Amino acid sequence: MREFTARFATAEEIEHWDKYVTANPNGGNLLQSEAFADVKQHFGWKPLHLVYETPDYSSYNLVLEKSFPLLGKLWYLIKGPDVAGVEDIPGIIRANAEFVKRDRLGVFAVKIEPDIVLSPESRDAIEYTGVVKTPNLQPNDSTALLDISPEENQLLRNLHSRGRNAVRRAIREGVEVHTMEPTEENFRSMYALMTNTVEAKSQVRVREFGYYRQFWTNFMDRGQGRLLFVFENGVPSVGAFVINYGRKGTYKDGGSLQKRSQYGDSHLVQWTAINQVKELGCTEYDFCGTPPADRLKDTTHPFHGLGLFKTSFSKTVTDFVGCYDQVISPLKYKLWTAAGERIARQIYTRRTGQQFY
Repeated sequence: MREFTARFATAEEIEHWDKYVTANPNGGNLLQSEAFADVKQHFGWKPLHLVYETPDYSSYNLVLEKSFPLLGKLWYLIKGPDVAGVEDIPGIIRANAEFVKRDRLGVFAVKIEPDIVLSPESRDAIEYTGVVKTPNLQPNDSTALLDISPEENQLLRNLHSRGRNAVRRAIREGVEVHTMEPTEENFRSMYALMTNTVEAKSQVRVREFGYYRQFWTNFMDRGQGRLLFVFENGVPSVGAFVINYGRKGTYKDGGSLQKRSQYGDSHLVQWTAINQVKELGCTEYDFCGTPPADRLKDTTHPFHGLGLFKTSFSKTVTDFVGCYDQVISPLKYKLWTAAGERIARQIYTRRTGQQFY
């Protein structure tokens, strides 16, 4: 079993943060990026840059911190730690406890969220460390993933037949996909399409426009994001915001008008995005959110409709282990779970109108 030490990143490492994160064992995650850290510091979190070191590799991870009266600090290791395998989680757990104690950091709990594929063995290995399973927070803790490394013709043949036929028909009927500039007008059009779709197809709450504007701007300014539209009768009818980060492309946000006449338009948007991020060096595409594999056909699941669309490209769903809490202070954590978290979330939402996490 590997032993790890934990430390905060140096100024030089923070300055070149994305270079280090994308060199992690799993290639990093867009939610550990410099762009995302900047978003979260405007929306209630203090971003910290944490480095785990072992003789075989180093792992660079974004930590989001919030402080609470009497309790101290909560760390959210969003989509992390990025480790070579589940067997490294015990070493990370020990490193967290030692680091918090050694540097007197005042952290009462660390929420971890590693991108480790769920299986009975991985679940048992994580829970053996004593961490506490908590509700998952990210939409792509269950998701459709597509290997986009094959050449274009083979990649198209590899798609599920529903997706492949829709793409071919859209191309045949002259549907056009446009790459858009990061303007206020385009962002507001994208937000309108997104909220329209979410309200129609799921029960997920959409964050306020200002959050998305900051998010989209940050990634586009760094050359890590692209906004794609299809138009119908002169107005945007399908929109997608797609991120290229390291070797992974991600369909982060999307939406469409519910009544449209161009068949396959949303599929062609995805096919265009896949080929764009492929040209930038991405080898995997994350459709970012489906029902869990065992609920894919459950029509009551809020992601059911989105899941049907996304699995028309990739036939399978990948479930990750999701969120766990590492308890540093048992007494404070007991207070947190008994009432602290509920009260903190209510107060924060009433005060800001924003989502807590």
